[in-house]
Amino acid sequence: MNLQIIALLGQDGVSNGAIYALVALAIILVFSVTRVLLIPLGEFVAFSALTMAAMQAERPVLIGWLVLALALLGTLADVGLALRGRAPWRWTSLAWPVYGLGLVAALAWLPLHGLPMLLQAVLTLAAITPLGPLMYRLFFQPVAHVSGLLLMIIAIAVHVSLLGVGLLVFGAEGSRTAPFSEFSLDLGGLSIASQTIWVLVVSLVLIGGLYAMFERTLYGKALRATAIHQLGARLMGISPVLAGKVSFALGTFMCALSGVLIAPLTTLYYDSGFIISLKGFVGAIIGGLVSYPVAALGALAVGLVESFSTFWASEYKEVIVFTLILPFLLWRSLKSGGREEEH
Repeated sequence: MNLQIIALLGQDGVSNGAIYALVALAIILVFSVTRVLLIPLGEFVAFSALTMAAMQAERPVLIGWLVLALALLGTLADVGLALRGRAPWRWTSLAWPVYGLGLVAALAWLPLHGLPMLLQAVLTLAAITPLGPLMYRLFFQPVAHVSGLLLMIIAIAVHVSLLGVGLLVFGAEGSRTAPFSEFSLDLGGLSIASQTIWVLVVSLVLIGGLYAMFERTLYGKALRATAIHQLGARLMGISPVLAGKVSFALGTFMCALSGVLIAPLTTLYYDSGFIISLKGFVGAIIGGLVSYPVAALGALAVGLVESFSTFWASEYKEVIVFTLILPFLLWRSLKSGGREEEH
């Protein structure tokens, strides 16, 4: 191994680690607000990449039908609650079905293949991001006060269901997209691909935007309050339902953006999201499911370990990566001292 190979492996590790960092931050965001370890976050990465690839390959883009189906189910649930007198009916419940219909029409009638790549990315984000709050409304909001174990079981069930939906919508073939640009940066004989630069820049901008939101905006401070103490936040007038939907929407957006960024770098399949989610989860565990900076650094380390393991022992790279989680789990178990989770 020479310096050039080390530099190339480091470049791949950093770009993959940046994607894992975004997934890790999304996992912590959702968990801290709702206590849900949202395993399906990785599916949003894969679905986003495959949606954009379908646009560029002139294949039917069917993900809008999933959004419409979930929106209709959510509206039916609201109607049922209103008929039983358990919640007032709000006409805003019809907003999601209208959005779903508009999305289906746009994906069916627009010349997606001929659109600029930026518009393709925006349409992809518009199609994937609503899946988060809609899933929260249907699967997690009605049982928001149950134990964390039951919430995790529900998340696993949603993950398995999304795998079947992904196979139906995207098929079994893998896909990748064209790079954002052909530009490359030469640094001392090392050529850095434009997509790697895009991944790093967008990741840093998004992380900076999240920091500014949590520190400067009212919604961000409300999410922080909910993450610190749910009961206290509720007593201060912060809606846990709104906080849950916002956290799911932000987490889904981050993972959808990750899918758009990673799509030109590797071929993704309908079930590729699970491994991506697990690697982001390793980073989140390194951060203790609390610390965003430590989780981001941990995810970056996961990407680097994965990249160098591919060179030294490609057959065992997944084993090496997931073994990283064991000492942190042991340390957290010893540190917690058997304390029960707070409700």
